[in-house]
Amino acid sequence: MRPRHERSRYRQTLVGAAVMVVVAGLVPAGAAAAPGDTPRPAPYQRQQQAAQARVAHAGQLSALTASVQPEEGEDPEEIAEQAEQYAEARSAPGIVAPGAYTAAWRALQAMPATPGRWQHVTDRPYNSDDPRYRDINSNSSGGAGFVTGRVTGLAADDAGYVYAGAANGGVWRSRTGGGHWQPIADRVPSPSTGDLRLDRAGRLWWATGEGNTSATSFVGSGVYLLSKPRTGSFSVKNRVGGTELESTIIRKLRIFGSTAWVATNRGAYSHSVTDLSGPWRREFVPNPDFLPGGAQATDPNAPYKNIINDFAADPKDPAKVIIAAGWRSGDAYNGFYTRVAGSWQRTTLAGDIASDAANVGTVTFAAAADGSRYYAIEQSPAMLATNPDSNLYGVFVSASGSPLGPWTRSADYVKLAASGSALTDPGYMPGIQAWYNQFLQVDPADPDHVYLGLEEVFESADGGATWGTPGPYWNFDFPCWSIDPRKQTGDCHQTTHPDQHSVAIGSAHGKRYVVIGDDGGTYRRPVRGKTDAAGHATDWVSLNDGSMDVLQYYSVDTGRDRGGLAVSGGLQDNGQSILRPGDRVMGSNFGGDGGDTIVDPANGCNIAEEYVYLDVWVTNNCAVNDGSWTVDPSRATSYHVPPPDNETGEARFIAPLNQDPRDSRIWVAGGRHVWLNTLGYAIRSGEQWQNLVDLGAGHTATAVVTSGGLVYAGWCGPCNNQGFTRGIAVGRTDGTGWHQLTLPIDGTIPNRYISGLDVDPADPRHVVVAINGFSRRWTEGPGAGVGHVFESRDAGEHWTDISANLPDIPADSVQLIKGGGLVAATDNAVFYRPPRGRNWAVLGRNLPTTTTLQVRLDPTGRRLYAATHGRGIWSFDLNQLSHGH
Repeated sequence: MRPRHERSRYRQTLVGAAVMVVVAGLVPAGAAAAPGDTPRPAPYQRQQQAAQARVAHAGQLSALTASVQPEEGEDPEEIAEQAEQYAEARSAPGIVAPGAYTAAWRALQAMPATPGRWQHVTDRPYNSDDPRYRDINSNSSGGAGFVTGRVTGLAADDAGYVYAGAANGGVWRSRTGGGHWQPIADRVPSPSTGDLRLDRAGRLWWATGEGNTSATSFVGSGVYLLSKPRTGSFSVKNRVGGTELESTIIRKLRIFGSTAWVATNRGAYSHSVTDLSGPWRREFVPNPDFLPGGAQATDPNAPYKNIINDFAADPKDPAKVIIAAGWRSGDAYNGFYTRVAGSWQRTTLAGDIASDAANVGTVTFAAAADGSRYYAIEQSPAMLATNPDSNLYGVFVSASGSPLGPWTRSADYVKLAASGSALTDPGYMPGIQAWYNQFLQVDPADPDHVYLGLEEVFESADGGATWGTPGPYWNFDFPCWSIDPRKQTGDCHQTTHPDQHSVAIGSAHGKRYVVIGDDGGTYRRPVRGKTDAAGHATDWVSLNDGSMDVLQYYSVDTGRDRGGLAVSGGLQDNGQSILRPGDRVMGSNFGGDGGDTIVDPANGCNIAEEYVYLDVWVTNNCAVNDGSWTVDPSRATSYHVPPPDNETGEARFIAPLNQDPRDSRIWVAGGRHVWLNTLGYAIRSGEQWQNLVDLGAGHTATAVVTSGGLVYAGWCGPCNNQGFTRGIAVGRTDGTGWHQLTLPIDGTIPNRYISGLDVDPADPRHVVVAINGFSRRWTEGPGAGVGHVFESRDAGEHWTDISANLPDIPADSVQLIKGGGLVAATDNAVFYRPPRGRNWAVLGRNLPTTTTLQVRLDPTGRRLYAATHGRGIWSFDLNQLSHGH
């Protein structure tokens, strides 16, 4: 979920560093840019054109998300679209009723497991600044250092214990103030984290269901409470309440007095912290008709109609609570609510803070420990729709200590940009993702000392009067920066990864520290740390030592390299990782988001990597640093080869890319069209792709596969709940024989998202498909059907449901195994069906519970690699299956 196309941003940095670069199509050779202009490279232009085309095709998005118009720095819309697309794959053609994930978990517990154990591949540090890969297409030298996946919840005590909750990787414990992490939530149905909170008794509350995007991806199974977090681990027995919070997201958990409050996407709930019996009490639902089972539950905007963001309480009377409600893109119910005469009514807070529906979006509150101050971040839907620079309405302080105000604006995005921020360009300034990036933390020892998280980390020591930026977005724009690997990050200091989500203050041995969580993991510095003349911290320490692998992979592939295998994978917001034989540290050779990936099985340094929307790049040397860091783009080790659907915006956020298992020179990729490359890793231009078929206006590929001259392409369009349709097109690589398979809504293959395809290399007419979402028991939509894995032996003319005893859980990927076995990857486990078998078993015994988005075989066909979206890459030696019998 990189908030900006980093490769383009990198090139802008080079221009800003007075490097003379002529970019074809922007500044003619020999011409100079007009004074004040910043030349934009062609890839950046293409991205903006693609963003405009995506909005032109906004019928595939919800009306609310699509209302944001394309502007420079359009990447916030990309993040919204990614969240939308991840959610719709799991909910289309309707919405998912509460209890679906828990029911799947129970079914999983009753299943047998095969012999053998998984091997953790990425259990080592991942260096985003690795000088081995300082190509201009990487982020190396940006200053984020060692990274892992998104951390959305943090809690810390005064004895050196830190607890970190990952977006889709469970909860982790450190006894050393961060680092040396241990997982403590591997046996719970949902590994996603909305919030973590330590109460006064030292108990750890874990609210599941990530709420950062206010969408329905990464839903949870409720709230769990661990009485002894220093030694214990979470289990299903630790859940507080019943099923009322299942399949929700929880943005905040607050404890006021003896009551815990949770802010969910289905309203506000409360529970006693002393009496843990009984269900959560539904306190306030703005639009009850849009809840599951309600009269308007099938409305495509139903998931956005009851979002609660945070709570504040009168420090003198904890029973007086303010609810901040609202969808980030705006709705009539957005606003603040207080309880009057037993009912919740809209209220206006005093002072500068906005209370109207147009400007109350995502809100975060923070109170001083002594009750003398309240702070708030407020995101504005109106600005999200109209302001190309930022949607941050402001940062506010209530000097009275009352959340009713009066509130004074202490900063807006212009003030923060002038406080040492790296985000000073028009079109991308602080708060451009204020609906996604927010945290606030008041120093318990000083009510005027506060940490603020947006895209960057800000700090004020005087109650918000002035601000500094101890954690800038990256170092690229600063005078201290150098791409020269001999200087590492020049005179710049370690900074934090962009996109801030969580924060906690703790201490050990009398030394106090602040820990922050972001899209790159966790970082720590002294609460009152040191800064340089620019206000940037000189004392950040990355806590991402490799022991907490919560990397969020979309893809994985392998190829032979140096007597072993090179393993590559595309990651959410952490580019492309590469692990070569003998490496103790993984490096990053592409920046931005990493989407789909293919690797030449005969040469692991031939890699094709997607950014997003089919923005494909290829390298023939693993993108190692060969001197191209001299900043001459013509000497880059990576080539930009996107199919044309990238430029027109007619591709999914993570669009499918695949190669023929029998011939690595044959690639297929899918957007609105199915594209063919016959040059393999020798391709040098996007113009070298051949158009095989047009899937139709409004249709876009979700999975593609080819073997032996036959191609299968799954598609959807519209892809959201409203009017959802899907299909499979089949044809040949020579362009002949293309036709749509007959897949009626009430036919064998359900009317749900087609997420994976695999074809038998020995028989191209033998194909298997993975179907996402939940069956009709849980999905309120037409044609939801039953089943998750289907097989055809006549090129898709007839299908057989082979789901058998699989849990009713979204299926993401399928892989045929030599000898006739089959593997299916799902949202909570990987399953195996033996040759000539009917039933499935859990594959192996130690793969963590999380979403596995892709499985692929190594070049020998005997080792399976799994890309999990929350717990890194794992591998399984398939020889263990035969040895176990």
